[in-house]
Amino acid sequence: MRLSCSIVAALCLATLHNVAGFTSLARSCRIPTSSSSLLQAAASSSSSKDLTPLPRGISPFEKSLSKNLDIQLEFRNIAKKAVQSAISSSRTGTGTGTGTGTLLELEFPPLLGGEKSKSNFDDFDNVQELDSNKDWTLQFAPMFVDQKEYANGKTWLVFPDLKECELARKEWQGARYQAATFTTIEAATEFLVGGGSYSAPWGAALANGMNKILGAGEKGGDAGLLGDTKSLDDLVQGENAPSTLNLVIQPGNGGPVEDWINCEKIYEASPETVMVIVNGALDKVRDGYYPAIFFPKLAATVDRFYKKFESVFYLKPVSDKGVYGWLYRVYPEVRTLFVCEYHCDMMLLLHLARSEY
Repeated sequence: MRLSCSIVAALCLATLHNVAGFTSLARSCRIPTSSSSLLQAAASSSSSKDLTPLPRGISPFEKSLSKNLDIQLEFRNIAKKAVQSAISSSRTGTGTGTGTGTLLELEFPPLLGGEKSKSNFDDFDNVQELDSNKDWTLQFAPMFVDQKEYANGKTWLVFPDLKECELARKEWQGARYQAATFTTIEAATEFLVGGGSYSAPWGAALANGMNKILGAGEKGGDAGLLGDTKSLDDLVQGENAPSTLNLVIQPGNGGPVEDWINCEKIYEASPETVMVIVNGALDKVRDGYYPAIFFPKLAATVDRFYKKFESVFYLKPVSDKGVYGWLYRVYPEVRTLFVCEYHCDMMLLLHLARSEY
């Protein structure tokens, strides 16, 4: 049983963003008895022995295993090493990728693992994704704030909106979680670039007006659905600003496209700060999902900004007509596509050649 050339071509075109260079390496091997053993076999094959192994429990064919594993913890551990490695490489000039070293991307399935584990085959909504990305990043930040250069508020948690910031403040009360600076894309943009610099989504002015009428007032406070401005930390130049690390939580994806535009403004105002975008679906921005004719301001950011990002931890499921696999990268390794074909309880390992881009 082999993967046909047409399927390989379709899969590569659909998932590798029209990047050429993948060659099929169908290897003779025993047929694994489970999908997890198949993925482990892929991770340990002779052509990938120098790569970081695929995390356990990520296969959609073994939900019982994923429900008993803290997969997101493993993701955080891998991502921490990858981010730190990219930062160190940029400082020493030994980077292996095309990025600047201060623009980093994390892309992974945020709902895998635990009792409520969900794969890309399950139903879920943007709220569940956003909450998971919020919780993931809240637990990721302490891995940095324990280090001197990221302490004292120098690590910013940049939420897509005020309500998410408020929820995070209430739900994560521990001192280690509160050690980071809590802010939003809007607040960070206004502080770094100046008043009126924030590119507001349609209807934002009306919403802010209603926020004041309903109770927040000019001095801020809780106005219900829009969030409590008191959950924001003050940004003070010379104290917690400029920051050393900005962790931007799911900007744009499922929300207003202006989030992506404002991320560029934040970075341009503080280019020495490392920006890590967590599950921001930057592939959509780079690959023309939003046509320039309808989104000219967003399109203008692609070449000058978003193509400079380094994907330091990238784990994306790919599937097409019975074929399933993972596009995987941990910095400074090259991206690798692990593919298997699924038919009637039989699976065959196919490992496509590594290709760097």
